[in-house]
Amino acid sequence: MSDNKPCIICVAITGSLPTKQNNPAVPITVAEQIESTQEAFEAGATIAHCHVRDDAGKPTSDPERFAALKEGLETHCPGMIVQLSTGGRSGAGRERGGMLSLRPDMASLSVGSNNFPSRVYENPPDLVDWLASEMLRYDVKPEIEAFDLSHILQARRMADDGRLAGTPYVQFVMGVKNAMPADRDVFDYYIHTVKRLFGEDVPWCAAGIGPNQIVLNEWAISSGGHARTGLEDNVRLERDRLAPSNAALVRRAVALCEKYERPVADLRTARTILGLRAA
Repeated sequence: MSDNKPCIICVAITGSLPTKQNNPAVPITVAEQIESTQEAFEAGATIAHCHVRDDAGKPTSDPERFAALKEGLETHCPGMIVQLSTGGRSGAGRERGGMLSLRPDMASLSVGSNNFPSRVYENPPDLVDWLASEMLRYDVKPEIEAFDLSHILQARRMADDGRLAGTPYVQFVMGVKNAMPADRDVFDYYIHTVKRLFGEDVPWCAAGIGPNQIVLNEWAISSGGHARTGLEDNVRLERDRLAPSNAALVRRAVALCEKYERPVADLRTARTILGLRAA
């Protein structure tokens, strides 16, 4: 069981893959993303994990679209932590980090490669080092997306040699086909490893893909971690029912916080836990 420390809820609003054919609630345009995030923000999310799409709805790393989204979120969700994605489906090479000069609060950082459903998610060392250096340059806190145990250990090495500033915020990603499944023994060992490497009180997060989303939400919240939800990872509220909004998935995570007697972190608390500058 968890203690009663506040739980940060991250909402991954769009991603690179879900379409309106998968779920009409998936926000594609910047205007849709802002509206959907505002609803999720009001429901209890304090981090917005953001991707952008082009006019055809395809993933892109276009800094201008990220800038428009960031500006809209800062206007309509004041103080919300904006986390931009440097993921590999949105661009190639250094194009993936072209938005870091916008100085978002956070950005995702995958520090190693792994298999995805139909491709290799390539994160070669030179690109990882460049993305990390850009985050240092622009004072962007990385969220380490750990698809594998080795990624957690690599984050420790990068922190030790100065490629990462401060204590990394590690997110366990489970349930991607051909990568790490949602395995409770592995999950518990991930927690053990993060605490052993970074300290007993280090904040960490977990994300589950598809039907594993609610599973990982409950594991994380009940174990003292923080939770990610949202339509990027899962378009359903139940097996036979589409999620009507990102906010609905956030409310489901909030209900788990209530079940395990953990308050939902407010903006100031979330920024303090993560060591972020004030809004």
